Amino acid sequence: MIEVSQFRSQTVAVLGLARSGLAAATALKNGGAKVVAWDDAPDRRMAATRAGLDLVDLATDLAGAKALVLSPGIPHTFPKPHPAAARARAAGVPIIGDIELLALAQKAARFAGVTGTNGKSTTTALTGHILAESGCKVAVGGNLGVPALLLEALGADGVYVLEISSYQLELTHSLVLDVAVLLNITPDHLDRHGGMEGYVAAKQRLFGGQTAKHTAVVGVDDDICRGIFAALTRAAKQRVIPISGHRAVAGGVYIANGTLIDDLDGAAQPVLAMAEAPRLPGTHNGQNAAAAYAAARALGCASDAVVRAIKTFPGLAHRQEWIATIDGIRYLNDSKATNADATEKALVCYDDIYWIAGGRPKDDGIDALAPLFPRIRRAFLIGEAAERFARTLEGRVAYEMSRTLDVAVAAARHAALNDRRRGAVVLLSPACASFDQFRDFEDRGEHFRRLVEQLPGRRA
Repeated sequence: MIEVSQFRSQTVAVLGLARSGLAAATALKNGGAKVVAWDDAPDRRMAATRAGLDLVDLATDLAGAKALVLSPGIPHTFPKPHPAAARARAAGVPIIGDIELLALAQKAARFAGVTGTNGKSTTTALTGHILAESGCKVAVGGNLGVPALLLEALGADGVYVLEISSYQLELTHSLVLDVAVLLNITPDHLDRHGGMEGYVAAKQRLFGGQTAKHTAVVGVDDDICRGIFAALTRAAKQRVIPISGHRAVAGGVYIANGTLIDDLDGAAQPVLAMAEAPRLPGTHNGQNAAAAYAAARALGCASDAVVRAIKTFPGLAHRQEWIATIDGIRYLNDSKATNADATEKALVCYDDIYWIAGGRPKDDGIDALAPLFPRIRRAFLIGEAAERFARTLEGRVAYEMSRTLDVAVAAARHAALNDRRRGAVVLLSPACASFDQFRDFEDRGEHFRRLVEQLPGRRA
């Protein structure tokens, strides 16, 4: 755990005591701060008490705190601020997050940050893998996996590779990233940002404070990010590298005809056939690989070392994760696909799909996936979205109302076996949040894994 001593002998309030909040409170306490903490959930308050933290209902009393450390899931502006956040704002108390505390505590280290609506977890993990395989001292976390303050203290010879969500960016004020990676922007979390304009503004905070010694890596495969790339290039404050998953971009890194191309020096050098990186299927992963390659090169890694590392990347759980091949049918866990845009990235990779979809629906539904419906042999609908998705699929894709994941897995297996299609894929890619039936997308994905592991048949 990292010790945060910047608030020594001062009072700091911490709101939200799940894993990252509890880590923040402990790091501040270990650094000599007087910590007052609160969570609206009684079980988390009990855990905080066991950890020796002082509890104060921050909605009614900030106890003279010099800062409010807020868990990113707690609203502080839209749609309605938590009462403690409203009280802090009215009192002029800074509202910050755990990544801000990491930046304050580890000023000597280098930082790479990755954001985007989709792909940021894979790109973060891949960048960290490349740096580690290249011999760098590296720690990977943030919104992905390990909370920021539970990472190792690296010092001047280390690199933190952080996945940073839009929620976290709004709570991070002093961090200047050595390499800032923006992959893409499509509508998501709009209620928390007051609309699309606020969401885009939150993402753009990634480039705050960068100068000529820093690098911005920007995806140019969507209109919004192309505009951001153009604006950063015009401003000429930092080095700006374009990346693309499907077209040539001068001076950048991109995929062309299934090959990763390095044009950083204007040579358009082919460096990797993406077929040699089997855990990175599809155009979207081409963009992820291009981004990680560009980030690693900007951090000083040699091209050949980067390529070797990409080939050995093991992939991430819940992102088109191969679970098993049983009786010739592949079972893939893409539980992280919580919106249609993320599911599109999976559907485009396969033919003869037996698709398990549903959960708590997002506002945009699955209408945008219609061009990919011919790839789907049958859909198995679960959760709160089942009726809504059925209306969209009616007359276009055969479907079954499975309702629960266990029924869906069994039905998908049965259908795929009966159809005997070569290369059939049972794909959990829900295009929905998980909270109607599961704790989170990881819980949903792990349940899918257990169900597949229990299936009979010959495994390959």
